[in-house]
Amino acid sequence: ELIGRGGMAYVYKARDLKLNRYVAVKVLREEYTENEQFIKKFDRESQAVACLSHPNIVGVYDVGVQDNIYYIIMEYVDGITLKQYLMRKGRLDYVEATRFVMDISNALRCAHENKIIHRDIKPHNILLTRDLVPKVADFGIARAITSSTVTMTNQTMGSVHYISPEQARGGFVDERSDLYSLGILYYELLTGKLPFDEENTVTIAIKHIQEQIVPPKELEPRI
Repeated sequence: ELIGRGGMAYVYKARDLKLNRYVAVKVLREEYTENEQFIKKFDRESQAVACLSHPNIVGVYDVGVQDNIYYIIMEYVDGITLKQYLMRKGRLDYVEATRFVMDISNALRCAHENKIIHRDIKPHNILLTRDLVPKVADFGIARAITSSTVTMTNQTMGSVHYISPEQARGGFVDERSDLYSLGILYYELLTGKLPFDEENTVTIAIKHIQEQIVPPKELEPRI
């Protein structure tokens, strides 16, 4: 069954007949299979995640192409996203929020040690198992760190509410960019609010670059 759709791929729940288990199959959208840039991006995602093995990262089992269908076979997480969980609860108490953030930061440490930056850390990309174990998903815009790792301003990837100032500026991106986004995620878990929230995405990006964030304690004195 279809369980998710993103900007560049569909995700299906499927059964692995050999090992008799459910898996998630990410399939590149048909309109992109002729697009060299998107195929490179899809390949980059699969290669990036395939080398990562961590209990807080969605595992990748296989990658391939068949009849012009590009696919990634991944661990199936039977649960909801951290964003859905937060919307149900409104805000989280500091103990639960901190536990989630520590687990996510452990996953990021694993990625960073393998020279991979996620570039799109946000609660929508954190899957929660039934036991509420967070797993980082969608390394779609991650790429191996090289000396030429620069995000072009007009191609700024990632979600603007969580974007680091250097990403918004189109500058050099490194591990700290993920930590900034994780900080914004932590802020949202604790307060139930985003530090910068406007209708215009460009305005939000500029605020990340130019403005100071209201301390969470001012919004939620119990923190």
